[in-house]
Amino acid sequence: MVRIKRGNVARKRRKKIFSIAKGFRGTHSKLFRMANQQVMKALRYGYVGRKRKKRDFRRLWITRINAAARLHNTNYSCLISKLKLAQISLNRKMLAQMAVNDMDAFTNIIKSL
Repeated sequence: MVRIKRGNVARKRRKKIFSIAKGFRGTHSKLFRMANQQVMKALRYGYVGRKRKKRDFRRLWITRINAAARLHNTNYSCLISKLKLAQISLNRKMLAQMAVNDMDAFTNIIKSL
């Protein structure tokens, strides 16, 4: 039987993992087994984080809209229901941007309801 050497394949595999683990602290970027475990963990958390980011931003936008709406003697849920009745289709991100950066436009929207 002929001996098969895996030098190039193994090196490529390890190099790929080490390049992803670049920037990890200590052993987590130096030793292959540790680096491999940390890369797998980081990829899992990255996937979860991308989903979580959407939740977190929506919560932030709702909080900002609610704070701005309360300055005009209404609350978030009443504002959203009035917007739907008036068929004004502004998403929460845009409403939050207006509440923070352009209060006059936000005020005009609330007065038009």
